[in-house]
Amino acid sequence: MMDVAVPADVWQDVEPGTEALVEAWLVKEGDRVKAGQVLAKVVIIKANVELTAPAAGVVDRILVAAEETFKAGQPLVRLRPTG
Repeated sequence: MMDVAVPADVWQDVEPGTEALVEAWLVKEGDRVKAGQVLAKVVIIKANVELTAPAAGVVDRILVAAEETFKAGQPLVRLRPTG
């Protein structure tokens, strides 16, 4: 399994302890995704960020629901890599 989080460089200028918001999921559990496919829209201090799949796979589990907050480094989704 592969846990996917917002990349660390996105958090570079964000104050420690700041939470972000999963605005919307563009996939659901069981969906097949391609590497680079946008999985979710997240908001970090008024900046919109797209969470993309680092590899092809199947969405195994969404770990943070839409409209829920999360912290830097926290996995948002678990992928089961394919191929």
